Amino acid sequence: MSSSQSDNPDDRSAAISSKKKIIYDFGANNGDDIPYYLKKADLVVAIEANPALCRQIEERFATAIREGRLRVENCVLTAEGDGADVDFYLHKRRNVLGQFPQPDKSAIGDYTRISLPSRSVMQMLCEHGDPYYIKIDVEHYDEVILKELFRNGVRPPFLSAESSSILVFALLAGMGEYSAFKLVEGATVAKKYKNHSISVDGKRELYSFPSNSAGPFGEDIPGEWMNADDLFDVLAKKKMGWRDIHATNLVTPDPAPRAGKSRQMRRHPLGWLSAKLRSEKT
Repeated sequence: MSSSQSDNPDDRSAAISSKKKIIYDFGANNGDDIPYYLKKADLVVAIEANPALCRQIEERFATAIREGRLRVENCVLTAEGDGADVDFYLHKRRNVLGQFPQPDKSAIGDYTRISLPSRSVMQMLCEHGDPYYIKIDVEHYDEVILKELFRNGVRPPFLSAESSSILVFALLAGMGEYSAFKLVEGATVAKKYKNHSISVDGKRELYSFPSNSAGPFGEDIPGEWMNADDLFDVLAKKKMGWRDIHATNLVTPDPAPRAGKSRQMRRHPLGWLSAKLRSEKT
């Protein structure tokens, strides 16, 4: 698997546009993200451990599977492994909370333990191809998957993971060598991104994201890309939780902290506006 990249974002964008776009949905759940991903990629690879949810996906997207645009992998995604069966914990009431790591003793009564085949993340990528975008939403295991990707030199153009711990931020901003970030709030996806404008094959169309979906990625997320310092400030205020950190290596954000720019604007609004108008004319 190739991980070499040009230092020029424009060169990287041109190279990516000519390649087959593959989106990996790590933690596909019931497949609510798949319709959007099918619009954005040549191939979607959905990985889900829960057998009942995989059957739902296969029934729901039978046409896309038959056409070769969707592949469904029913397995436990692991950092390392040879395909052996492993323990997985299904939540008794909320299917989105199924997890590979053993739950805490205080909560284990809410889970049913089953045995499922495992596949390593690198096995998946080697089998299906280089990723254009990877969505990671595997309960209490995101940082382990991230670390394994980066350890093997895998840094897709777009990547997202739930901000369940500060380690996820540290990996993306440090070990991941990403410099541009956005946040998507999980609780407001259906409301904020209803009839939302997305890019499909160079054209714009409206798309409504359902509740519990991951929402848009890349340039479909409105707003400016943040640098690592600004992202850290935002997370410090919002705290960790149900929000996804999106990262890209195709954009170079303004390195100046937003807080400093805001203070400068408040102190010198006329001077800032004049400078902005001059820059736009040039």
